[in-house]
Amino acid sequence: MSMRHIVISCALAAAMLPAHAFERPFPPITKRGEITIGKHPQVVLDGKDRTLSPGAWIRNKQNLIEMPVALYGRKFTVNYTENMEGNIDRVWILSDEEIKKPLPKKDAAK
Repeated sequence: MSMRHIVISCALAAAMLPAHAFERPFPPITKRGEITIGKHPQVVLDGKDRTLSPGAWIRNKQNLIEMPVALYGRKFTVNYTENMEGNIDRVWILSDEEIKKPLPKKDAAK
């Protein structure tokens, strides 16, 4: 392997470090639960039938948006938020490290 290849490999490895260190910012209204994705827009959240709101999104462990049909029938530990109607509008599938962390603290003024 030439010196050029070694330098390029080291540069690429160093560039990837910030991606692994990214900590997703969850809003203070975030809740945590176990979700099973059903036939869109239906989901089961903590054993109760719930609905995804129009325009809802689901982010995977890499923080990329997933289509509900690709997750059909699978169960995940998630952080989620609800809209004013009580439908689920944002879902983050959690990594093992994120599951261990507590939820964000709600504002004391509310």
